[in-house]
Amino acid sequence: MDPLFQDVARTPPANVRGSPIPSALHVVQKVKQNLIFKSKWAELNGAMGDLGTYIPIVLALTLAKNLDLGTTLIFTGVYNFITGAIYGVPMPVQPMKSIAAVAISNPSFGIQEVMAAGICTGGILFLLGVTGIMQLVNKLIPLSVVRGIQLAQGLSFAMTAVKYIRTVQDFAKSKTAGDRHWLGLDGLLLAIVCTCFIIVVHGAGDESDDCEMSDSSRSGTCRRKWRKNIASLPSAFIIFLLGVILAIIRGPKAVKSFKFGPSSVEVVKISKHSWKEGFIEGTVPQLPLSVLNSVIAVCKLSTDLFPDKDVSATSVSMTVGLMNLVGCWFGALPCCHGAGGLAGQYKFGGRSGGCVALLGVAKLVLGLVLGGSLVKILDQFPVGVLGVLLLFAGIELAICSRDMNTKEESLVMLICTAVSLVGSSAALGFLCGMAVHLLVRLRKLEKGQSWATFWYQRNP
Repeated sequence: MDPLFQDVARTPPANVRGSPIPSALHVVQKVKQNLIFKSKWAELNGAMGDLGTYIPIVLALTLAKNLDLGTTLIFTGVYNFITGAIYGVPMPVQPMKSIAAVAISNPSFGIQEVMAAGICTGGILFLLGVTGIMQLVNKLIPLSVVRGIQLAQGLSFAMTAVKYIRTVQDFAKSKTAGDRHWLGLDGLLLAIVCTCFIIVVHGAGDESDDCEMSDSSRSGTCRRKWRKNIASLPSAFIIFLLGVILAIIRGPKAVKSFKFGPSSVEVVKISKHSWKEGFIEGTVPQLPLSVLNSVIAVCKLSTDLFPDKDVSATSVSMTVGLMNLVGCWFGALPCCHGAGGLAGQYKFGGRSGGCVALLGVAKLVLGLVLGGSLVKILDQFPVGVLGVLLLFAGIELAICSRDMNTKEESLVMLICTAVSLVGSSAALGFLCGMAVHLLVRLRKLEKGQSWATFWYQRNP
């Protein structure tokens, strides 16, 4: 038997290997450890890193398709808290982008179809996880292809962010409404100032707090303290708070129209036609993106950023599946995890599960207290400010691909990225990347050597 299949075959479930089933006390201690803040301000700041993706999509579906914002906030808040407690890393909860895009662009694709697509996608992902197939897929996909998907997703986020900054957005119609003015409460100048502020505070994001200086340099000591104080500022939280203030100024009537209390939660009735359309139009294009970016890429990024944490493709696939198998029946937006959200939250200081748990509590409180009436104030939120947060989340994700050091790896990664971006399809980019990887490897296959053995040696 080839080594690859020997390795898979001799890996039985944990209970078969004799691993002790964790006690209730052990689980409680593990959850507490996962939710401990590394730094209160840093975790609060990191919680804002994913809002550049979350708010525009949720707002667009609420305005265009009458998505129940209150229900979505409650369920995604619970998702955030649970994933933070399970993984101990700032694991994001993001909208399923392909399903959202179809819903916004297709007038006949309504809430029933959206929920059907989410349930079907979640069911398939849960089955892939519980059967162990997702873990096998994760082992077989080479790192260069994963990096290509990450780079494509990161650049896509960054380009969308620049569009938000440069042009006025009509989320209800998924269209631009002309160039953004320089001045104003949602002007181009505001976005530029916010961008510069984040760069001054964070720089490239990996600089040491210590600066180079001689031991006797008093001015060097002052510069070091100044840089440390600047770096400790919660930049994303400050910018988001500024956006809330500007939204209130832009739409004072929206505050007066707040209605207290949660939305009424009802089971969504899905017709046979909606199941069919939801699967064909929503699940089919969403599934490859969920497998590649929401499971494979996010697991790899978690390993890169948090090598001491065990984030497996099996568990991530199952949590994504369960979120949608539960929430979509009640009208909550189909959600997944995503490498871009993880990169954004890490960029702004998120280092533990407490980061996303805090965000989850905030969503839950808003959903219970204000419900769907919150959409009126979100509609006034400066889109350019959201674009700034999304820009740095995308760049942080794209930067992760910098570890491709050979021309062979870079070739595979860049072809995968180019096809994904131009073809607007992560699945097509993945297929092209895998094809190039196989062709390059085929050139090095030794005579008489088993292909599976060769693959396993190259992709341990």
